[in-house]
Amino acid sequence: MNQFSRWVFLQFLDKKKTEKFKIWENARQAGNAYLSRINGLKLSEIYITGDVSKEEMLCFAEGMALGNYQFLKYKGNAKKSQNALKKIFIVDKNISSKDVEYLNISVEATCMARTWVNEPLSYLTATKFADEFKKASKKSGFKITVFNKAKIKALKMGGLLAVNLGSIDPPTFSIMEWKPKNAVNKKPIVLVGKGVVYDTGGLSLKPTANSMDFMKCDMGGGATVGGAMYAVAKAKLPVHLVGLVPATDNRPDGNAYAPGDVITMYSGKTVEVLNTDAEGRMIMADALHYAKKYKPELVMDFATLTGAAAAAIGPVGVVCMGTADEKVKDKLKESGGAVHERLAELPFWDEYGEMIKSDLADIKNLGGPYGGAITAGKFLEHFTDYPYMHFDIAGMAYLKGKDSYRGKNGTGVGVRLLFDYFRKLAKK
Repeated sequence: MNQFSRWVFLQFLDKKKTEKFKIWENARQAGNAYLSRINGLKLSEIYITGDVSKEEMLCFAEGMALGNYQFLKYKGNAKKSQNALKKIFIVDKNISSKDVEYLNISVEATCMARTWVNEPLSYLTATKFADEFKKASKKSGFKITVFNKAKIKALKMGGLLAVNLGSIDPPTFSIMEWKPKNAVNKKPIVLVGKGVVYDTGGLSLKPTANSMDFMKCDMGGGATVGGAMYAVAKAKLPVHLVGLVPATDNRPDGNAYAPGDVITMYSGKTVEVLNTDAEGRMIMADALHYAKKYKPELVMDFATLTGAAAAAIGPVGVVCMGTADEKVKDKLKESGGAVHERLAELPFWDEYGEMIKSDLADIKNLGGPYGGAITAGKFLEHFTDYPYMHFDIAGMAYLKGKDSYRGKNGTGVGVRLLFDYFRKLAKK
C-alpha cells in the first residue's frame, strides 16, 4: 500500500509450526522473502514492527539483513548492482538496544566470514588471510600473533609444513585471543579452524570434473573461527577465547609431499600419508596439539574436512562428534537449533580409531572406505588430551545455489552458532 510516498508491507508469519526454533526460522525466511520487493522499490530504509514475540521480530530482521549480503568486489558494475537497502529499524518495546547491538554484530561477523570464503586464491593467500584477521583484530579488540614460515619451521609443525611443500606461498599460523578480566571461564576455550585457502588435492589430485572449482572455500573453518573471535570481542562478552588458524594452500609440485611419506608432526607423532588430499587434518593436528599449552576447558574445531560428512547430511546441517561433556553438547545443539545451523552428532566409538592405525607409523591419514567423516575426527582426536568437539562443515560452508537468507556461495556457517553459544555461556 502506498500512502504519502510511504510503502507499508504486511506479512503474516506461519504459526502452524509450533516448535519455537521452526517458528524462528520461518521468521528469518519471511524477512528474506521481502528483500526483492524492498530493493526493487529502491528503498534504503525500512521500519519493521508487529504483534509477534521478541525472538520472531529479531529473526525477521536477521533474515532480511543476512539475505541482503552481496559480494561485488570483482564486478565492474558493482555500484549499479548494489542493493538499495542500507538500514533496518526495529520498532518494538520488548527489544532492547543491546538486542539490536548483538544482532548487528552477529550479522556483521557472519558476512565477514562469507567474504573471506568468497575471496579467490589470487587474493586470499595464507598471508593475506592472516592480514584479514589482523584487520578484524583492530576493529574488535582481540589480540593477534601470526607465526611466519621461519617460526613454524622452528616449532617443527610437520603437518602444516608438509602440506605447504608444494606451494609457492608461505604458510601462516594465526593465534587470536580475547581475554577479558571478568571472564566466566577459568580456563580458556580454544577454537581451531582449517585454513586451506585453496585445495587441488596435491599429488592426489582431485579426480572428478569441476571438483576444484570451489576449493577456495576450503578455509571455511578458519573463516568461522575468525568471525566468531570478532563477534565475541566486539560484543565484549566475558568469555576467555583463543582462536588458532593454520593456513596454507595444497598444490602439486616437484617438492610436494607424496602418498607413502611419513611425516613427524608437531606433537612428535608420526603419520603415514596415504592421500595428500586428506590435508586438512594434517595442518589441524598441529594446531590441536598447540592448543594444549592453554590447558583449555574445551576445544572446538571447524573444518570443511570430508566429502563423507557432506554426503551424509547434505547442506542442511553440520556433522559433529567429540569427547566433550554431554551438557556441553546439549548446549551446542540448542544454539545450533536456535540459529538453524543444526548439529547431527555421529558416533565416536573406539573401533573407528582402529581404522587409522598404520603399519609404518603411529597413524595414517586415511581410514578406508567406511565412516570417513568419523575416522577423520578420530585422526584429530589423537592430538588432543582435553574435552574436544569436532565440527565438519563441508556440507554447509559453500552453497552452489541460493538458499534463502544463506544466499549463494560462502555462508559463514558456524559464526552465529558460536556467538549464540558464547552469549548464553556469558550469562551463567
